[in-house]
Amino acid sequence: MKLVIPGGTGQVGTVLDRALTAAGHEVVILTRRPARERELPWDGRTLGPWAAAIDGADAVINLAGRSVSCRYTPANLREMMDSRVESARVVGEAVAAAARPPRVWLQMSTATVYAHRFDAPNDEATGVIGGGEPGVPRYWSYSVRIAEEWERAQAEADTPSTRKVALRTAMVMSPDRGGVFDVLLRMARLGLGGPVAGGAQYVSWIHEDDFVRAVEFLIGRDDLDGPVNLASPGPLPQRAFMRALRKAWGMPVGLPATAWMAEIGALALRSDTELLLKSRRVVPGRLLDGGFTFDHPRWPEAAADLVRRVRRR
Repeated sequence: MKLVIPGGTGQVGTVLDRALTAAGHEVVILTRRPARERELPWDGRTLGPWAAAIDGADAVINLAGRSVSCRYTPANLREMMDSRVESARVVGEAVAAAARPPRVWLQMSTATVYAHRFDAPNDEATGVIGGGEPGVPRYWSYSVRIAEEWERAQAEADTPSTRKVALRTAMVMSPDRGGVFDVLLRMARLGLGGPVAGGAQYVSWIHEDDFVRAVEFLIGRDDLDGPVNLASPGPLPQRAFMRALRKAWGMPVGLPATAWMAEIGALALRSDTELLLKSRRVVPGRLLDGGFTFDHPRWPEAAADLVRRVRRR
């Protein structure tokens, strides 16, 4: 297959590119700073020569958008919104203009669209969309708005010949340097991987192998469209999540942190506490109903596998 991946140079794009290329597919990356022969320049906002790559492709997988690993200042939140919505809009324009449009357009979205909750898991059918939860920082609702506008840009694109899937993706865990697993493992190795603000908030995640397999599954399933949760079936409280990670590495100590301590740590990492404190209890209802099976459904075994890969690295 020929696959076009706008925004394919980040952590998730690297995971997909590596696996799909190894599987023998032709992968074209759209990026602002092309460095390899199969990378094409684009600005994520306007049509250009890059659109020719989408014409005749089997699938487009749009991952473009400013990284959420930053301080959630008004300027950064606005850039997150604009980079996601504008890139989805212009991909839709390229698909609509193609003489041979791709069969499927997978559009990255986020599990953050669901409400901060502890009582029940969020699947696609019964999940509660966030934005109005009491007792949470006001700007958390803007993260939900970003997800909603991101998905709306895809849904409103006039592409009748192309099936559209919104990937409501949890944290993708890979052993690569600089990814979310690398950051969490570093905390565990330093003895800082204890419960944060009590640790009851749920962590949703997906192993990189299952993420790639789910993408391939969705490309091949002509009967699935709309929002699909890409998350393991085993979300768990943050305290249990970090305990399993510490055990996988062999670190017996994990110092707890209060919410204000987490704020200091997030400031030092130039990140935001929403990534630590929001309870994301997301489950893959549509994947499971469609017959998808996870190679890594439980976090303790997934963490052990990722730690083995890090040690080999």
